[in-house]
Amino acid sequence: MSRRGWLLFVLMSVLWGIPYYFIKIAVREVSGPDIVFARTFVSALLLLPFAIRAKALLPALRAWRWVLVFGVAEMAIPWLLIVDAERKLPSALVGMLISFVPLAGTAIVWLFLDRSVLHRARVVGLAVGIAGVTLLLGLNALSQPTHVFSVLEAFLVTVLYAGAPIVADRKLKQIPSVGVITLSLLAVAIGYLPLVLLTLPHSVPSAKALGSVAVLAVVCTAIAFILFFALIAEIGPLRATVITFVNPAVAVVLGVLLLAEPITWGTAVGFPTVLVGSWLATRPAPDPGPELAAETTAHA
Repeated sequence: MSRRGWLLFVLMSVLWGIPYYFIKIAVREVSGPDIVFARTFVSALLLLPFAIRAKALLPALRAWRWVLVFGVAEMAIPWLLIVDAERKLPSALVGMLISFVPLAGTAIVWLFLDRSVLHRARVVGLAVGIAGVTLLLGLNALSQPTHVFSVLEAFLVTVLYAGAPIVADRKLKQIPSVGVITLSLLAVAIGYLPLVLLTLPHSVPSAKALGSVAVLAVVCTAIAFILFFALIAEIGPLRATVITFVNPAVAVVLGVLLLAEPITWGTAVGFPTVLVGSWLATRPAPDPGPELAAETTAHA
């Protein structure tokens, strides 16, 4: 990988690892719909000039139905679920649970698209990953209360995050990514507008909360997507998804250092096990024959 590729890789690993921290700060004073609306609307406005310059909006509009499906699966539902889950769970735990995305992607491809996708290493990877999640949740439950509903919300996010790129790959592959992302963000923002009008805060949130929402919109969404497009162009879509294995580690570090979240035995034992399982489950097939790749990007 070139020096530019490594730089983009490191930046993306950080930019899609820090949202969990800023969501944790923002959710104390700002409602979930307000956070999602601000994040999508502001980032859509920032990406709009790039989409116009690339002449990518019209092709995206022609495929608006699948763009809408992608936006709902990648942004509208997951971002609200993550916000709600972080009301009850530590930000580090949410990030670790979402590291299950590559495993979910492999399972989706096997169940619905390509039965030949599971070779021996991937079967072992799925088993190891499931064992890792069991250790993560089981050992954490011994040291702190487990909010089952919030855990289920995080797992639903993994399914949606795993499915959205597959939709994009099969239905939106010929459309410029910047057009798909910009139109998706704008559509989600419009969809959330009625909820925002019903959930406006009674008082102005603190500068810290507003700053966190701004970082989520500008840095973690608009700038992050621009850099992700550049990373894909530099090293290809499959290698770019390796950031999936780094993002949760960033969330854990920030949770421990800045939010004083504890390092539990679940974190120490279960999380590395999940990452090993994810790595095995997403390894290329041993034969060079055609195979549908479960491209996944785990970001909040």
